[in-house]
Amino acid sequence: MADTARGTHHDIIGRDQYPMMGRDRDQYQMSGRGSDYSKSRQIAKAATAVTAGGSLLVLSSLTLVGTVIALTVATPLLVIFSPILVPALITVALLITGFLSSGGFGIAAITVFSWIYKYATGEHPQGSDKLDSARMKLGSKAQDLKDRAQYYGQQHTGGEHDRDRTRGGQHTT
Repeated sequence: MADTARGTHHDIIGRDQYPMMGRDRDQYQMSGRGSDYSKSRQIAKAATAVTAGGSLLVLSSLTLVGTVIALTVATPLLVIFSPILVPALITVALLITGFLSSGGFGIAAITVFSWIYKYATGEHPQGSDKLDSARMKLGSKAQDLKDRAQYYGQQHTGGEHDRDRTRGGQHTT
């Protein structure tokens, strides 16, 4: 029973190591002395926030001042050299775009030729089953259209012959 009243050895050591944590801090704040603790903590938070905010504000203002100075120095140079720089930049941009696009088209062409070679040699590259299916569907539709055209053509020419025979005239086709 003496152990439960005093607490275990771990509880005593834990309270001694961290006196302002957990139950002890709550008791300290309830006793009236905690207001000093919370005020000092709020002051520390405010001081940290002011220090961090102030230093970031100083850094951002230094960056702005540096940008304005660099722009002030560079503007006359850009105005003087703009007849040379602008066409040069446009030319360089077009060259880079041309080289990148030609490289991309070259890679695409090599990929397509490789796929066609694999397909022609009997290998089954990715997507060849879809191509075969589309080819078969297209072929069957073309055959259907051909059959319909022949059927309607025969029906049409057969109808003219019948009509001419009923009138008594002859029609040669």
